[in-house]
Amino acid sequence: MLDAATGPEAQRDRLLQGLREHGTVFGELGRQFGARMGLHTTDGHALVEILSAQDRGAPLTQAELGHRVGLTPGATSALLNRLEAAGHVTRSRDSVDRRVVTLRSTDGVEAMVGRFFGPLADRMGAMMSTYPPELLAEFERFLAEVCATMDAYVAESANR
Repeated sequence: MLDAATGPEAQRDRLLQGLREHGTVFGELGRQFGARMGLHTTDGHALVEILSAQDRGAPLTQAELGHRVGLTPGATSALLNRLEAAGHVTRSRDSVDRRVVTLRSTDGVEAMVGRFFGPLADRMGAMMSTYPPELLAEFERFLAEVCATMDAYVAESANR
């Protein structure tokens, strides 16, 4: 018989707790990064969202950013005006559909990201190098499925 502390439900609970803790620490890193740049928490969160989307190769539009940070279109516009005036982001028209405006960080932000997150990336790389590539590939698949499941739930919740 499986011990309750080692059974599948206990493992699931530990994994979910670990994911929650990761989310909390990731949020705190974003808050600290924004504070280092002299930004309000919401502006810092927005900048992290812009950077993350840019890293994925899918820059955000103003509407997408507003949805991600939970702001109205007017509030999102005001936020972007502040970030643009501070030299942190630019708005550019899509080359295919000129009506679509995407958000990108500036070189100054990229340099700041490197200084702030570079040491963490080095530590994470060193930690990951202790795991076999096959295990990391499974973990990569697991995280992709976690994100897809959560994204689907968020979309369904928004429509209720």
